[in-house]
Amino acid sequence: MYAVILAGGGGTRLWPLSRTARPKPFLALAGNVTLLASTVARLSPLVGPEDVYLVADARYGHLIREQLPDVPSSNLIAEPVGRNTAAAVALAALAIDRPADEVMAVLPADHLVVDEAGLRSALATASRAADGGHLVTLGIRPSGPETGYGYVVVRPDQPDRSGDVVPVERFVEKPDHSRAVRLLTSGRAYWNAGIFVWRRDALLDGLREHAPDILTALEGGVTAGDLAPAYAGLRRTSIDHALLEPASLQGRVSCVPLDVGWSDVGSWAALHEELAEGDARNAVRAEPGSDALDIDSRGLLVHAAGGRLVVTVGLSDVVVVDTPDAVLICARDRAQDVKLVVDRLANDGRTERL
Repeated sequence: MYAVILAGGGGTRLWPLSRTARPKPFLALAGNVTLLASTVARLSPLVGPEDVYLVADARYGHLIREQLPDVPSSNLIAEPVGRNTAAAVALAALAIDRPADEVMAVLPADHLVVDEAGLRSALATASRAADGGHLVTLGIRPSGPETGYGYVVVRPDQPDRSGDVVPVERFVEKPDHSRAVRLLTSGRAYWNAGIFVWRRDALLDGLREHAPDILTALEGGVTAGDLAPAYAGLRRTSIDHALLEPASLQGRVSCVPLDVGWSDVGSWAALHEELAEGDARNAVRAEPGSDALDIDSRGLLVHAAGGRLVVTVGLSDVVVVDTPDAVLICARDRAQDVKLVVDRLANDGRTERL
């Protein structure tokens, strides 16, 4: 098995720390190691650095080489621009010269996992299923009716045990709260973590059937040695929508449920959930060269990275993020709306803050 890590950037809900020049995968949000480096490290010994490949926007090549010195530089596959995960996965299938029947694991570069051994065990289980030609996804057992995630729904009367391989009935896009509650009540729904395992030939066959426009365009770009023209007209879509959703309706997708302390840390509120400690449920962190001090706050997240002292007093359920050129202060239950700030700055042409 080899691993393809999708390090395309993003993380707009983690502004102002996550920026265009250094987006979420390249940040150390929960310790001293970046999310990207943690993703690669947790695969060992199941997958060694020589069998790890990165698909990323070309402008992040220097960050990848800096943070992953043990991964061969030739294992970096550069996209001219980001076109979502369907393009990235298809490019990996075409550009990586490995045997057609070898198993490829696809993982995002920017998630947290507590039980790393449990993840490796699930990947090994998925690999055995993929050997038989299945398209396999890892499903996270949900802890609540989360509306920020997509869901994988398995077929009725399937056992609910980690480590099993169960057939997928369908995928559900991010639901509203009432639908998320119904999905959890069914007992058959898991969070879609965006982690997939399949043979290279099964992936290519599936793309040729369900997303021939993407595959054909990229085949031409790889053959010509110039991806820019192909990417210019490529539609933006996820691998879930392009391949997994239609393939699941044909009974060709399986799921390995797992519970490994997973989070996509997709917002400051999600990071708070991971880091909060003590009865006050505070998470106060300062990067080297910065400092933070809190008195009598509750439900607080502070991330000090601006090179100065950040002091908070008597706050409740608030996020404070300090960087050298921008400060974010928001209610924790509005953390998802930080993306609106990024949209406003972009619309106003204030790209120097992005």
